[in-house]
Amino acid sequence: MLSTVLKVLGGLLLLYAVMVFLAWWFQERLALPGSAGPLPAPSAFGMPEGERITVTTSDSVELKGWYLPPNPRPAPGSRAPGLIWFYGNLETVGDIAPILRELRPAGTGMVVLDYRGYGESAGKPTEEGLYRDGEAAWEFITAQPEIDGARVAAYGRSIGSVVALYLATEQPVRAVVLDSPFSSGRDMAKRHYRFLPTGLVRLKLDNVERAKKLTVPLLVFHGTEDFIAPLPMGRAVAEAGRAELVLLQGAGHNSTYDLGGASYREKMHSFLAEHLR
Repeated sequence: MLSTVLKVLGGLLLLYAVMVFLAWWFQERLALPGSAGPLPAPSAFGMPEGERITVTTSDSVELKGWYLPPNPRPAPGSRAPGLIWFYGNLETVGDIAPILRELRPAGTGMVVLDYRGYGESAGKPTEEGLYRDGEAAWEFITAQPEIDGARVAAYGRSIGSVVALYLATEQPVRAVVLDSPFSSGRDMAKRHYRFLPTGLVRLKLDNVERAKKLTVPLLVFHGTEDFIAPLPMGRAVAEAGRAELVLLQGAGHNSTYDLGGASYREKMHSFLAEHLR
């Protein structure tokens, strides 16, 4: 009887050890699963002035995305502000095209790229790769002759908040808007993989630490019913970045746009207009 119990316990321990190893080995795939999908033309979503672009990162990965020039165009001899958009996990540029059309600020140029391993972009998603992708977006938009490189903001939703905050602490980004940010990769592992030792988490994805270093204005939107990145996470990021926190009552992680509606758009646009003028 005892030997049977020991065999069962040994089998369970072996199974647990295998699960821990697999979670450690594949943690970037779990955190950054990628999301393939076609990249439509902006004109298909009522933005005929937009264009599909290909951008090459510093480590030679080709990213596909959109450039939406300022509409209306700046007056002759002047330049417009810019906005870099970093979307959430399991999204692509094509997926969020209606949102980009709805939330695009007037007179502001926008670039949004599919991360490596997402959409039609090449490569494999990694934490370091996300940062290279963010840098590539920055290099692209600040090189556009109609864009004032001293007046560029970053927007990040969910996993995109990591890239937006990274960029804002590495480049002279003028302002940052975040939607549904989480506090760190380790905190997310504690919440969603409680049976695993958090000491095995290699990924930092540390929004709180980066927000502490932020020296520019920050606006944070967060749903009160977010069970993926709960409200205390968003509050911690907002407090670290000395930000205004806009609570979206009843919104979950993926319903902030729907429930925020016109007030979300107006708040975002007024914030950007104030800090990009």
